[in-house]
Amino acid sequence: MLKHQDELSGLMAALADPTRRAMIERLSQRPSSVSELAAPFSMSLAAVVQHIQVLESCGAVITEKRGRVRQCKVNMKALAQIGSWINERQRFWQEQFDNLDTLLDSLPDIPAKTRRQKP
Repeated sequence: MLKHQDELSGLMAALADPTRRAMIERLSQRPSSVSELAAPFSMSLAAVVQHIQVLESCGAVITEKRGRVRQCKVNMKALAQIGSWINERQRFWQEQFDNLDTLLDSLPDIPAKTRRQKP
């Protein structure tokens, strides 16, 4: 469990950066070379490579060198960890709200005169 949390922390930290999220969005559409990935960003190629290295180190992106071109693609298995974590939290809170609804539905109606007035 702790290893999973460390991986999740690394993924979330990497995706906290808007440039890296934009790169993931582009790579979600199709794999791209580093230069294709860098095209829409107004930064040096070296800066783009650093972002890719962060994404690769947390497992969000897989790169493969083909000749002189480094190809990047999204690692959907790693990103699924974030989705799973979010879904678990959502299920937990949905259960809490469902329990609250059940409790509120079981309470007798309170006449309007005796309800506490909002300040």
